[in-house]
Amino acid sequence: MGIDEDIEEIEQEIRETPYNKATQQHIGRLKAKLARLRDKKAERAAKSSGGSGFAVKKTGDATVGMVGFPSVGKSTLLNRLTNAESETADYDFTTTTIVPGVMDYEGCKIQLLDLPGIIHGAAEGRGEGKKIISMARVVDLILILVDAGQPSQLDHIRRELYRSGIRLNQRPPAVSVKKKGSGGIHVELSRQARLDERTARSIAQEYLVNADISIRGQVSAEQFIDALSDNRVYIPAVVACNKIDLHGDGCGEGIPLSAKTGRGVDVLRQRIFEKLDVARVYLKPQHGKADMERPLVVKKGAEIADVCREVHRAFERNFRYASVWGPSAAFPGQRVGLDHVVEDGDVVTIVTR
Repeated sequence: MGIDEDIEEIEQEIRETPYNKATQQHIGRLKAKLARLRDKKAERAAKSSGGSGFAVKKTGDATVGMVGFPSVGKSTLLNRLTNAESETADYDFTTTTIVPGVMDYEGCKIQLLDLPGIIHGAAEGRGEGKKIISMARVVDLILILVDAGQPSQLDHIRRELYRSGIRLNQRPPAVSVKKKGSGGIHVELSRQARLDERTARSIAQEYLVNADISIRGQVSAEQFIDALSDNRVYIPAVVACNKIDLHGDGCGEGIPLSAKTGRGVDVLRQRIFEKLDVARVYLKPQHGKADMERPLVVKKGAEIADVCREVHRAFERNFRYASVWGPSAAFPGQRVGLDHVVEDGDVVTIVTR
């Protein structure tokens, strides 16, 4: 029996098994087996797709991948958002390679990548599916574009990305795994966990032989499987509904817009920036004026040590102190150390030996 038949058989057994306290351990193990088979199928598809992916040099402060079905208007939107010149037409598969562009917003340079149209079965390698997915896995944010007249496209795209190990707008589950040489599998659960110890151990046995596992927070069986898998990535996402000039604003979930007329595009720019969750830090020489035109862009929660590394590694090695003006400072010019957390809009002077 082939891998597709194995997957179908397990899917059918999960559907036909009533979920209750007596069966949750069995269903949990079936879900783990199913996840491993799908991962194995995806790996095979990647090896047979011919090539490792698209060659694109990442630039700017963050990278956004635009994902959508063919002819949804990604190229038109890219041209509207950036200085790119992507070919546009009213037929499928106009874009057959990745077209990059740069969006300037609030001092940040955000690279947008117009990926070729995704199709049903992309997770299994149909079309350029594996190459598209491999690129989507390494961006800082995914922009999903759907046709306002076909809102069901969103479910299909989410399904393809999910089956490819991409988790949208989720945080990695609070699971700690420490492998060991013997002793079997020991599981420690928090009270908030949404699976019991027997189910967790049963799932873990599909991946591990000996390990100490700690589960914190409201972790479900599916999230626990994700934590044990090797190919899961967690990426923020924004959804936009294009062609409201043809179908009206009632597109359901997502930002309504018309790439053709420009309506809603400014709202989308702002949402992309907010979702990237970055902080702009303005550097000030010790005896000079701050550069307020070109900020240093870091992830929110970054420390002075991260700022030093972004400027030059020697700054962290030779660090004495930093002076900070702005939202994170208790008072203007506060002297801080490497562990000080910066905030958006801070002005920072780094003093080195």
